[in-house]
Amino acid sequence: MFKRKIYDKILNWKESSNGKTALLIEGARRIGKSTVAEEFAKNEYEDYILLDFAKESQDIKDLFLNKLSNLDDFFRYLFIYKDKNDLPKRKSVIIFDEVQSFPRAREAIKYLVKDGRYDYIETGSLISIKKNVKDILIPSEEERLEMYPMDFEEFLWARNNLIAMDMIKDAYLNHKMLDDGIHRKMMQLFREYMTIGGMPQAVEAFNSGATFNQVDKIKQNIIKLYEEDLNKNNDNGKATKIYKSVPNQLGKNKKRFNMTCISKNSRFREYQESIDFVEQSMIVNECNNVSDPGILLELSKVEEKFKLYMGDTGLLITCIANSNETLNEDIYKLLLRDKVSDNLGMIYENVVAQILRSMGYKLYFHEFYDKKINKKDNGEDTIISKKYEIDFLIVKNKKLCPIEVKFGLSNKHTSFDMFKNKYQLKIQDKYVIHCNNYKEEDGITYLPIYMLPCINDISK
Repeated sequence: MFKRKIYDKILNWKESSNGKTALLIEGARRIGKSTVAEEFAKNEYEDYILLDFAKESQDIKDLFLNKLSNLDDFFRYLFIYKDKNDLPKRKSVIIFDEVQSFPRAREAIKYLVKDGRYDYIETGSLISIKKNVKDILIPSEEERLEMYPMDFEEFLWARNNLIAMDMIKDAYLNHKMLDDGIHRKMMQLFREYMTIGGMPQAVEAFNSGATFNQVDKIKQNIIKLYEEDLNKNNDNGKATKIYKSVPNQLGKNKKRFNMTCISKNSRFREYQESIDFVEQSMIVNECNNVSDPGILLELSKVEEKFKLYMGDTGLLITCIANSNETLNEDIYKLLLRDKVSDNLGMIYENVVAQILRSMGYKLYFHEFYDKKINKKDNGEDTIISKKYEIDFLIVKNKKLCPIEVKFGLSNKHTSFDMFKNKYQLKIQDKYVIHCNNYKEEDGITYLPIYMLPCINDISK
């Protein structure tokens, strides 16, 4: 199993909960939830049982429906069905895998945790959608962790590179650039990560020497799986249409999601529930517009003005490579050589969204206008209004931090400068994320994209 950061978070839960709560690991399909849960069970407990509710027999499910009133019988029958003699009490864990497939098992957590014999770890996707919480009581004895595709550091670990991220963090903390050769190497590694993506199956295949075409086939299958899940939503295919339109909308450099790209007469209210469904599936990252930037960004969120990014940038690459016959498998080689055209700069914006979301930030952006009076010689003044946008806004240490993503060689950041002047008193750190080396200039921190995960370090 690849080393995953969530493992330590699960360990913290085990040590702090002392059996008083279950743990729910939530995330999109195929990101490694089941794998890390089972690996944790093998390493940290004397024994375990895995119940995969996408595959379990009706006999197992009937236990949750008919036997919870007598837990001695419940466990006795469970052990017989799973060919177990017993489990050591307080030294074993029972994993409820794909728990969204059988919500009544999740409801049973309340009684099982109170019983106290074993620990419980749940994994699942689409946990909170209406049909998966309908008619059940969500247990208060449940802690939740969100899990995402592998981040850059986890990708490096998978590639057996254990020192690169430490060097990157050290450079960030000491406000210094890396040597030019090292910077080029880090950008090469990051483009590798961005192109392959963070889906464990794709990374494993890449590690094993698979061709780009073979890796792409794996990611195509994951995309098909996501589309099949979305098709199960009873909304006449709206969720699927939204998901499939994301790469196209990003490719057109849309400042926000344009409903008419789905169909000419599409409207936000008509698709709102389906948009929520796609977002809750965690296969996309939603970025909301805010009308009045402040440390409580959620308070001024404008629901109908939003952007959608693919949850894994490697899957976005696959969508691009297979949507245009001029962008075939060679796009992998072009990306790794940094030879992509400007209209593919949205790939970098997508991976920034992915990094921020995996760091725990909700995603917001801001649009604003600058109005100037154009004085004419004839005395007829006109008002010129120009629109600007900040790509991302986060709050750090109770201060607003604007982030602008700059792809290419341009050093201009007019929107950033206008925003900085307009909201000067509210702003702490100001970041421009680019492909060049680290620098600080005029109160702005220019971060190479591989250094973005370091901004959470409180010692800077």
